[in-house]
Order: sequence, then C-alpha cells, then structure tokens
Amino acid sequence: MWGDEIYFEDDEAAMAAYRAAVGETGSASNNEDDDDNDFIPSKPSRRGVGSKSRRELPPKSKKISSSSTTRKALTKPRKPRVSAASRSSSPAPVAAVLKTADNTDEDGDVEIDIDDTNESNLTAMPTPDIGKLSVSAASGVDEGESPSAMLGSLREREQSIRQRILQLEKEIAELEKKCGVEGATEAKAKATEIDLSEFKAPEWSVPIRANVMNFDWEKLASACQFDVILMDPPWQLASQAPTRGVAIAYQQLPDVCIESLPIQLLQTSGFIFIWVINNKYTKAFRLMKQWGYTYVDDIAWVKQTVNRRMAKGHGYYLQHAKETCLVGKKGVDPPNLQRSVASDVIFSERRGQSQKPEEMYEIIEQLIPGGRYLEIFGRKNNLRDYWVTIGNEL
Repeated sequence: MWGDEIYFEDDEAAMAAYRAAVGETGSASNNEDDDDNDFIPSKPSRRGVGSKSRRELPPKSKKISSSSTTRKALTKPRKPRVSAASRSSSPAPVAAVLKTADNTDEDGDVEIDIDDTNESNLTAMPTPDIGKLSVSAASGVDEGESPSAMLGSLREREQSIRQRILQLEKEIAELEKKCGVEGATEAKAKATEIDLSEFKAPEWSVPIRANVMNFDWEKLASACQFDVILMDPPWQLASQAPTRGVAIAYQQLPDVCIESLPIQLLQTSGFIFIWVINNKYTKAFRLMKQWGYTYVDDIAWVKQTVNRRMAKGHGYYLQHAKETCLVGKKGVDPPNLQRSVASDVIFSERRGQSQKPEEMYEIIEQLIPGGRYLEIFGRKNNLRDYWVTIGNEL
C-alpha cells in the first residue's frame, strides 16, 4: 500500500527533490534560494493595471437566455431612449422593434442586439380620443337611424327602465314584508295617515283619492258634466339636470300618460285651466286641441316673498318668478258666465312646493259662479267647498 511513497532523511533533501520536480514542468519560479517564497501566492493585481489583468469586454451582440440564472444576473437591463419625434400617434409594430422571429436560435432563446435598436422605430402607443367614442353601442341605438327614430328608441328604453324600477320596488316591498322590515313605502303611508288624521277637510268638498291613470272616468262623466276643469299635471322635466338642485316631492308623468286622460268625456261645454311649465307650452296647446278646446286666455301668477318682494326661483336661462295657467274653452258659453270680473295677473305669496294660490279658485268662481268644478291631480291643500278633487295624494 505504501510502496510508492518516498522518504527523505531530512528537509533539505525533500526540498531539493521538490525543486527538481517543479523545474521539470516549468511552472515554478526560477529562484534558487532555499527560502519558502515559492509557497507564497502571488498578490492580485489592481484592476485596470497592465494589459493582462484587464477584463475582456463581452461582445456587442450577446445572447440572453431565459434561464433563471441569467435573469438574476441581468437585474437592470438597459432601457432604450425614445426620442420626441418618435412619440407619434401612429404606432409601429412590435415585431419591427424587437425582430424576435429572426433572432431565435435552436434552443428557443432570443438574441437582442442592443446597439442595433433604432430610436425612430420606437414609438409610443396612441391615447384613444374619448370624445370620439360612440355611445350607440352602449345604448343599443343604431347610428344609421334617423334622429327621430333614435329618439323614439331612447324613449321606449326609458319607459321599459321605469317599469323595471317599479317592478323592483314592488319586489323589495314584498321582501321587506316577509323579513319584518318596515320599508320606505309603508313608513310614508303611515306618515300620511297621521297627517290626514290631523287634517280636517272642508265640509262641502268632495275629495276622491285615486290614481288618475286607472280611475273610472266614464262613470264620473255619466254622473256629472262639469263647467270648469282645473288641472296641474306633474309634467316630466326634460333636461340634462331635471331638478337643477330642487328636490321634487311628487312622481312625474310622461306626456303620453297625461294625453291618455279622457278629458273630453267630462265636458260638453265649459272651460279648462291647465298649469304649464316653460318647456310644455307646445304640448299643452296640443292637448287642448286633442280634447276639443280652443285657447282663449292665460293667467300669470307672480310669486312674492313674505316681504312682498318678487320671489325668484330656478330657471334654465332666466330666473323664474311666475307661473302660467292656460285657459281653454269648449262649446257654448255657460249660462252663468260673468265676463271681465277678474284680472289675468295674480300677485300672491309663494306657498309650498307645487301649491297654487287661493286666488286662482276665486277667479274661477267669479267667472262662473255656482258652477260645477273639478280639479285633477289635486292635493289635500287644494280641497275647497263645492269642488270635486281627484288625486293620489289626498
């Protein structure tokens, strides 16, 4: 086992044998001193001193592998600069910049020539113009349709959405009833009952609490023909901001619902008074013609504050300080008609929301004294002796 080992008598013999063996390979120093300097490792040379110690730079075109070791080594890759001229709205293809299809080797790795990247090919992606986005796809309206057809489609969608809202409110009320939770509708009904219990209607008034949309108008028309009809329709405001900061405390009705009322059945001859808002003048005139009336006059109510100053309200272009009531006539004059007994302007204090002045009823009663009066869309504050008042808020 130990046959190949050589033993020397002393250290000098061992060193001589070592120098002889090293001298044969030529890799050791030529120093013949008998010290131990041959065993001292050479000092590392300073970086950048001498051509032999300088580290060789990698080639320009290097191969970037997709292995995890290479990714850790390339912690911060060089980011190419994009010139201002290249930031145009027409994007260049990504393949034109990277050219990945031509630089793929057999192993599936991609070679990217960093210095070969042309700044003119690097372009910024364009930002879409929001103003040019079409809402027709979202609203379900065909762009090729005419404006009137598009408006009709949007109105149909509005009606379907309103019906869906009513259906959802009904389902919510049923679920609240099953869960034992008092909903907003029931709370409002209880509050109305309490308010009605404290309110005392005039003795000779005829209040009818009903929904005007499903009320039996034919039965009322067969029972009585009226000399005067007064109505304050809950017109639907048509604008981008319908309420304009005003809280509407009543349910609005579309024009198609108001024009479906059979007003023509309630009068053979007499007068009709219709309160209108600014953007419903044309519609009110059409309703008069549809129901068989002719426009004859109008009454302006100038609103005042408690200090007898003009009460200005909200408006689209101007501040509104008045309301208008259109007067229509049908058939022959009533036998008890009194002409030129009242003014067409009312100056009175502004009351609660949608409450009309008492002077309006006085003008009608002076125009046709002792007549048969009917008010549609009335409230409990509108109840008056010898008047029939119909509304769902009585």
